[in-house]
Amino acid sequence: MTLLRPQPLTAAAFAPFGDVLDASGTPDRIINAGLCGRFHDRAQLDFGEPGSRAGISIFDAVPRPLPYSFDLVERHPEGSQAFIPMSLQPFLVIVAPDEGGTPGTPLAFLTAPGQGINLHRGTWHGVLTPLHAPGLFAVVDRIGPGANLQEHTYPKPFTVLPA
Repeated sequence: MTLLRPQPLTAAAFAPFGDVLDASGTPDRIINAGLCGRFHDRAQLDFGEPGSRAGISIFDAVPRPLPYSFDLVERHPEGSQAFIPMSLQPFLVIVAPDEGGTPGTPLAFLTAPGQGINLHRGTWHGVLTPLHAPGLFAVVDRIGPGANLQEHTYPKPFTVLPA
């Protein structure tokens, strides 16, 4: 078993894997008669082959406590995938670099309340892992023909410890 400590989710640390979705900093635009700040175009959605489109689904995941053990990661070769929490609870994000078609050593990130993520197309990642109820997320991902899921099971589990 290999132990991992989650690091805070920052745009710089997460950049190789995807985009951090949050409302940090100054809004890009003020809209709605000055009553709303718009944080514009925060993710690069990528849905691959023709005939694909963006879809919005709702996921209701069972919360897991830390320490959390896992041996399964997956990726979506035909499309990006965004996870937007529908509560202000932090969640665990596990990603791994691609090493010749298989995942390398995973990294663990802990979101701040109000942060979401958009995983780049083909990024190895763990399953949705809320740490608190409710585990409700809006998920924006590819809807279309063809296979868009690859799974990998590590020979030994990894355990994410509390930060």
